[in-house]
Amino acid sequence: MTKQSRSEFLDVRGLRYHVRTWGNHAGRPLWLLHGWMDVSASFQFVVDELAGEYRVLAPDWRGFGLTQWAAGGYWFPDYLGDLDALLRAFTPEGAVDIVGHSMGGNVANLYAGARPARVRRLALLEGFGLARMAPSAAPARYEKWLDELAEAPSIKPYGSLDEVAARLMRNNPRLPPERAHFLAPHWSVPRADGSYGLAGDPAHKMVNPVLYRLEEAIACWRRIEAPVLWVWGDGQWLRRWFRSGEQDLAERRAAFRDLREATLPECGHMMHHDQPAALARLLDDFLNR
Repeated sequence: MTKQSRSEFLDVRGLRYHVRTWGNHAGRPLWLLHGWMDVSASFQFVVDELAGEYRVLAPDWRGFGLTQWAAGGYWFPDYLGDLDALLRAFTPEGAVDIVGHSMGGNVANLYAGARPARVRRLALLEGFGLARMAPSAAPARYEKWLDELAEAPSIKPYGSLDEVAARLMRNNPRLPPERAHFLAPHWSVPRADGSYGLAGDPAHKMVNPVLYRLEEAIACWRRIEAPVLWVWGDGQWLRRWFRSGEQDLAERRAAFRDLREATLPECGHMMHHDQPAALARLLDDFLNR
């Protein structure tokens, strides 16, 4: 059964923000944070399978979905600022449960270290930090960023929602057609000429000139008080992207004082699309243990 969501809009740090909610307002707050080039509606399939009595809240990050684009570009600390403001607006007291996928997981793991008292339990869906970057990479990153400022990236239009759904299935061959067609109108916006553009600011495709500093992330992770669950898909996508070995992963694991891990078979990085029922069972068990 598809659970009905509601849309709420509010001003968050100067932007019109969209938050999708499901469930009873009196339920325990559960925040679901989507990844890069994704939208809050992507969690629909998992929400449909959750057994717990939650008040589920899922924002569209700035520049994604129905949330306003940021004129000054996108800087990672702003996502933490947005999350802090959203929690103050919707769940001002106590600790909340947070599930973050990919980029959303990386926002959540930093936030949980910056505000440890605000997070009761934290589930990271392949959101375990980024690849370590050497300082020597800085000049080339700045150069590429300057080039992209001069010639901004764009996102190609699609002729129909069927084309959007087909693109989603090309990106993820495990995505069933019925889920792709559900997602298509949420992942896209109609244009005046009848075509559809993806619901994301093309500026998200620009390289970030600020290097990822793993040591700073680890310092945040060490302050997390909540139990943490790492959830892997088949692991291949993330390991290829990291190009990291067991020593790198061991360093990351050691930063969390209360860590458990789980692997979901038969799914890749987009586990909330590939195995929503199995993921929901895993989350229910972790959140209600």
